[in-house]
Amino acid sequence: MTDRLQVDLTGAPQTMLATLYGKALDADLPKSVLHDTYARDIVARIDYDWSKTTITAANSPGVTLRSAYFDKTARQFLAVHPEAVVLHLGCGLDSRYYRLDPGPGVDWYDVDYPEVADLRRRLYPAREHCHIVSASVTDPAWLADIPTDRPVLMLAEGLTMYLTEADGQALLRRIVAHFPSGELQFDAFSRFGVKLQWTNGVVRRAGATLKWAMDGPDDVLSAVPNLRLLSWVSALGTDGYDQLPTGLRIMAAVMRAIPGMRYMSQYHRYSWG
Repeated sequence: MTDRLQVDLTGAPQTMLATLYGKALDADLPKSVLHDTYARDIVARIDYDWSKTTITAANSPGVTLRSAYFDKTARQFLAVHPEAVVLHLGCGLDSRYYRLDPGPGVDWYDVDYPEVADLRRRLYPAREHCHIVSASVTDPAWLADIPTDRPVLMLAEGLTMYLTEADGQALLRRIVAHFPSGELQFDAFSRFGVKLQWTNGVVRRAGATLKWAMDGPDDVLSAVPNLRLLSWVSALGTDGYDQLPTGLRIMAAVMRAIPGMRYMSQYHRYSWG
C-alpha cells in the first residue's frame, strides 16, 4: 500500500501501537475476541515495524480481553444513560467509539496528546458526536470545555500506570468535582506489578516507565471524595480466559493462585452522585 503514514512516537504514547496491533491480529483469528476490523485496517495504513511491539497472535489476548471487558462495562453504563458524556482518556488509536457505536444522545471525547490526536483525525472517519481533544489528560484546562448537563463515564484503559500518583489522583478528583454524577472505569497495576515492569516487553521497548500503583480500592477511595465502589476484579478473573490457548490458560491459573500475582493487573469501577 502506498502513502502509508509514518509514526514517530516514544514512551507511553508508543505503547498504543502495541495494543492496536494486538487488536488487528485478533481480528483475523478464528475465535476473535473483539472483531476489531478498524484496528486491522488502520495497521495496514501505518508504516511501522510492528515486530517492535512484541505482540503476536498468541499473546494478543492480553490486549483484547482487557478491551472486551471495558467495552462490556461501557455498554452497561450507556444502556442506563443513553444521553451521556464519555471521556475516553489516553485513547490512543483505539476504535472503541466505533465498536460501541453509541446513540446520538452520547457525546464522546477521545483525549490524548496532540500528536496522537492528529493521527486519530487522519485515520478515523469523522462523526458528529465524537470529539477529539488534543491535550495531556493531566492538563486541567481541557475539562473546562466539557458539558456538565449529563452523567459522565470516564474510561481509562492502559493509562493510570503511566501517570504519577499525584497527577492521577488530581485527575480523578477534577472529574468527580466537574460532573454531578457518573462512573470511573479504569485498570491499574499493583505495586508488585509496577516493580516487575522490567519484564513487560511492550513497556520496555517503548522506553516508558510505570509509576502509579494501586493495591486495591482503598488507594482510590481515600484519595477521591464521594466515590462508591461498584466493582474491583483481577484482570485474570474476567471472561475469556477459559478460551485461551493451553499455555496461557495454565499461566493465568498459576498467577491467580498466587496472592501477590492475582491482582498485579486489576479493573476498577466507581460511581458518584
